[in-house]
Amino acid sequence: MKVNYEERANVLQVIFIIIGIIFVIRLFFLQIIDSSYKNSANNNVLRYTTDYPGRGLIYDRNNELMVCNEAAYDLMIIPKDLKKDFDTLSFCSMINIDINDFRTRLDKAKKFSRYKGSVFEAQISKEDYASIQEKMYKYKGFYFRLRTIRKYIKPIAAHVFGYIGEVNQSIIDKDNDKYYKAGDYVGIAGIEKQYEQELRGSKGLKILMADALNRDKGSYKNGEYDIAPVSGSNLYSGLDYALQEYGEKLMENKRGSVVAIDPSTGEILALISVPSYDPNLLVGRTRTKNYKLLQDDPNKPLFNRALKAKYPPGSTFKLINALIGLQERAITFSTTYPCSRGFHYGGLNVGCHEHNSPLDLEGSIIHSCNAYYCKAFGAILNKYKTDRDGYIVWRNYVTKFGFGNKFNSDIPNHSSGFVPKAEYYDKRYGKNGWKWLTVISLAIGQGELGITPLQLANMSAIIANRGYYITPHLIKKIGNKVPNKEYLVKHYTGISKIYFDKVADAMYNVVEGGTGMGGKINGISVCGKTGTAQNPHGKDHSIFVAFAPKDNPKISISVFVENAGFGATWAVPIASLMIEKYLNDTVLRKDLEDRMFKPIP
Repeated sequence: MKVNYEERANVLQVIFIIIGIIFVIRLFFLQIIDSSYKNSANNNVLRYTTDYPGRGLIYDRNNELMVCNEAAYDLMIIPKDLKKDFDTLSFCSMINIDINDFRTRLDKAKKFSRYKGSVFEAQISKEDYASIQEKMYKYKGFYFRLRTIRKYIKPIAAHVFGYIGEVNQSIIDKDNDKYYKAGDYVGIAGIEKQYEQELRGSKGLKILMADALNRDKGSYKNGEYDIAPVSGSNLYSGLDYALQEYGEKLMENKRGSVVAIDPSTGEILALISVPSYDPNLLVGRTRTKNYKLLQDDPNKPLFNRALKAKYPPGSTFKLINALIGLQERAITFSTTYPCSRGFHYGGLNVGCHEHNSPLDLEGSIIHSCNAYYCKAFGAILNKYKTDRDGYIVWRNYVTKFGFGNKFNSDIPNHSSGFVPKAEYYDKRYGKNGWKWLTVISLAIGQGELGITPLQLANMSAIIANRGYYITPHLIKKIGNKVPNKEYLVKHYTGISKIYFDKVADAMYNVVEGGTGMGGKINGISVCGKTGTAQNPHGKDHSIFVAFAPKDNPKISISVFVENAGFGATWAVPIASLMIEKYLNDTVLRKDLEDRMFKPIP
């Protein structure tokens, strides 16, 4: 049979053409349609890195920069790129870690991903980066990622600013915006936490080229595919940086707090808690180590006394009882009560210092008479059917001054303090088992009352304003916007202005010729009230509240100096010096200043 070779040749030719078409289609798909192979190749030379935005800056009320950013670098690792002959010892020596630490970090990176970059060493300073970068060609698999870290211009206001730390898994899981990833940083405390969303900005993306020696060779295609980050918003605080610094110097080697407020706006001028710390200690590679040292410090420098400490307000609270008594018409301006070295009722004795007797309302404030306020307190509660009913009315007034409540404010983690409800005493004594005499210590600011320094400064602002306050707050503007409309609202106490005028007059005379004479300033009318908070664990606490000038006040202030005795000894001069500094921008009473700079003996 004759074989048709020509026909066979045609069949083979068709088969080869079909195979060729299949190869062409496959190549077209791999090179044009499916980019996975191309991307796999690119990943060997291209590095996709997050471009972190600059965190927003923080300024004081005079536009002085308080918080800025400076360059730092995260050392990143891609485990699959490490060579078998990697010189672990020299690498550990270079970045100052030990072998065990290296292995732990490497295992952590491998668990995260063998193919993706993760942080091996965070926040390397620009100085260390310069020396390490020169040797990076020896260590394939490692590269640097540019970051910024916080720079606090002066070593002050740590409790105001707070600090930043690395996100943990809990923060990542709770992040509805899916913004945070492992290795990111977030505000942990203070302003940094409260305004995290405004300060953080938006991340970008950079595509970088790297050579065979693991060195950056610049942006891929001149950054055509990069996404630019958006910097965070700047914050403008009500804080007076110079006043804050001066107050912290006055409080050095002491224990306590100072809070100063602009009564016309509610803006916090100074917020001081001592002992304190340099906020730069919680920045960079040493943050974890330093935090542990601060946490273990028996002086508790991390504890914010200005916002969280609850003290009995002592005699400063007599101003509240005077105002409530006047509004309730339980007493008048001319009401007088005698004092025989205290208040005595049956076997109950509340002692008092020696002074003229009897006293009217103004005299009771000037001389801080305990007997007067014990009797005024009784008159307030006795107006009602039962003392319990009277107590509920009394407490309602007290809470309108901001006591026993938290402010709707940007001040993070501040305490509400404590003003007992009637139910508290019901539980303790039985519903019908207590009278006004049972809780008489409240008349002179003692007993169960727990008031924060912030709340007491706000009380001073209320009297300065003659009856209202604007919510105390730290930030007055985010960019050009007011952060909260609450900061424009006046909160009234329900007590008539005429009564505040009388109490302000008395406070002026406290400084001019009463227990607060150490607070006098030439040319400035200062209104104040001293206090001594009883301390069962040691020497009493020295307290002073004040505002100035008497008319059109610019500053209200509370000062607590723990274990310092009478208010006039330490709290009065410190408050007076701060008022002088703020209103005059200078201090002339150098002898007094030098004495306050010294530790409490």
